[in-house]
Order: sequence, then C-alpha cells, then structure tokens
Amino acid sequence: MLHTISILVENKFGVLTRIAGMFSGRGFNIDTLNVAPTLDPETSRMTIVVHGDDKVLDQVNKQLDKLVNVISVEDFGESDYIDRELVLIRVKADAKARSEIMQICDIFRAKIIDVQPKALAIEISGSGSKIEKFLALMDSFGISELTRTGKIALARSKK
Repeated sequence: MLHTISILVENKFGVLTRIAGMFSGRGFNIDTLNVAPTLDPETSRMTIVVHGDDKVLDQVNKQLDKLVNVISVEDFGESDYIDRELVLIRVKADAKARSEIMQICDIFRAKIIDVQPKALAIEISGSGSKIEKFLALMDSFGISELTRTGKIALARSKK
C-alpha cells in the first residue's frame, strides 16, 4: 500500500539522516522525499511517500514520533488530504509539433517556461494522475529531460 507521511521536524543538522535511516533500517525504500521550511524558520516539513504494509508502517510511524527533533508525524493514508507535485520537462519540438504541444499544455494548465529552436521547457503541477497523463502525451514528442519534486501534501482543514 502507498503511504504519504508528513513529518514536522526541528530545522537542525542531521534530522534528515536520522529519519531516512529509520526507513532504511525497516527495509522501506522511500519513493519520494520532499523537505522544506515552514512558516516558522525553526521547523521544516518532510513529506515522504513509501510503499509498505500497514502494520509495519504503523510501527515505523510510532518510532519516528519518538525520534529527537521530530515534532509530529501524520500518515495521510488514514485522512483526507491535498497533494501536488511539480514537474519540469524538456520536450523536443520542431515547428510542426509546437502548436499541438501548446494545445496540450493549455488543456493541462501547464506553462511553457523556455522556448528554444528545437525544444520547449514545460512546467506542470498537479496530482500524480494528472502528471502521469500529461507525461504520457508528451512522451510521443520525445522527452529529453525531466525532473520531479516528489509529492507534497497538506491535511484538509477540518473547519
């Protein structure tokens, strides 16, 4: 099962290493990892996506919660949340293909951020399924470069 875990941590040296080590020690491969500061410069939020058994991952969540510098742990598999990912891609685009690529970008609300004689750089953000569908369409033109942020997530407000 796929789990999205949000961890609020103190923004200190070595925290990422300890948390990654916890997953490694349990035999979990981290699918995506995103770390960034929050509104409070003293804290950072880590969003980790892993595949794993519910029972074992529950134990990992409890162990994470006990780590020094960890403020809170939330497994979004059990709650309602919003997630997004950002992707930058470079697509081969000759004169014939440009208009079709631009139409697809409009449909997916992607932005063309750089134009070169034989390529376009595109930025797209959204859910994982939206990203995958867009990339499948762009693949027919020839993707020469791709970079992804990994998933970021936020719990839906209960108010």
